[in-house]
Parts: sequence; C-alpha cells; structure tokens
Amino acid sequence: MVFAGAMGIFEGIAALARDDLFVVTRHYVFEFSLTGWGWVHLIVGIALVVSGCAVFTGALWARFLGVAIAGLGAIANFLWLPYYPWWAVILIAVNLFVVWALCAGMQREADASSPV
Repeated sequence: MVFAGAMGIFEGIAALARDDLFVVTRHYVFEFSLTGWGWVHLIVGIALVVSGCAVFTGALWARFLGVAIAGLGAIANFLWLPYYPWWAVILIAVNLFVVWALCAGMQREADASSPV
C-alpha cells in the first residue's frame, strides 16, 4: 500500500508540475483539467500511504480503510487511462493486488481465530 501510495503521489506531482508530459484527449467523458487530476492522485496517494502505515499496526479498521482507498485508487487510475495508459494500468494492477492482499489477510486471521 505504501508503494502504491508513493506512486500515486509521484503521479499527482507530475500532473501538477508538468502538464505537457501527458496526452490530452478530446471529448473524454471524465474530462478534468490535469491540475484537477493531479490533486486527485496526490490526495489518494497520501491517503494510501497513511492507511498503509496504519495497517502495520495491525488494526482491523486500517484494513477496511485500505481496501476502500485502494479501490478508489484503482477507479481513479481507470479514469486516468487516456492520459497516461501504461502507468495507469500498472497502478490499477497494484491497487487491485493491495485489495486482494488485505482481504486475503482478513480471511486468514478469521480462520486462525475460529475454534476448531
């Protein structure tokens, strides 16, 4: 999660700092300014890093928060596909892996704590 968040932060900073790096498409349904997308990715990235650090404490609420924020990160990167497709696909995969890992970890803990 911390890695996915750091990559989201870098993506947000790149969108805020250099607009000419990204492809601007016409007539895209979710057309925001690149500055707006930069802020979205920056905020989601920071939230991923913070919730990733909270997962290290072992708190159950942090896992639920991590699943929600990683899901939002995957959605944000899906909407980011026309601007920077390869980076977006990689971050979608990383965020979906984070969701899977957090959910699988909850299942293992539930199995270990149930009486046989």
